[in-house]
Amino acid sequence: MREVGVWAVVDEADRVQWEMLPGECVGPLRFGMSHDEAVAAVEDVLSPLSTRGGYGNPVASSEFSLVGVSSAPAVTAYYDAGCLACVAVNALRGPQVTLDGLRLVGRVPSELEDAFVEYTSTHDHDLRYSQHADPGSERLGVVLRAQRAGDVVLSRPVLVASTWAERCCDVTEGPIPSEEWRDRSW
Repeated sequence: MREVGVWAVVDEADRVQWEMLPGECVGPLRFGMSHDEAVAAVEDVLSPLSTRGGYGNPVASSEFSLVGVSSAPAVTAYYDAGCLACVAVNALRGPQVTLDGLRLVGRVPSELEDAFVEYTSTHDHDLRYSQHADPGSERLGVVLRAQRAGDVVLSRPVLVASTWAERCCDVTEGPIPSEEWRDRSW
């Protein structure tokens, strides 16, 4: 087992590769699945690390770590009434998630923002900004957050089901839990 230090960033070549289908899935994680289904879908790559709240509560979350690599979070899943509604991918060690070939994880935020602005305008998608200046799109169910990695900042995408897409970039009134809007330093 290889332990990843607190600020170590997984090499791009070593990241698990996932494709995002807006409103439907993030890799093997399909929006609407239960926690048990999510655990089974990622068992070869991720293992459950911790949970908060009950899965019958309005919003609960679970963190997953990379199997055999680290005990630190790689993915955070949020459940609404027991159904997967949101996936946040850790910038340091999470899978690489792509949207039509656009890499969303572990990138310099300003470079990703430029590419995302071009992508949304080319494909006629909306472009929104959170009150924290994070770019996103309700139509795509994407918010591109930033996460500290020692002395650098890297992209941490938050991807939501279509049921959470409306106002997903709104920090105060949107569906994304407030804990996800806090500064991420791990």
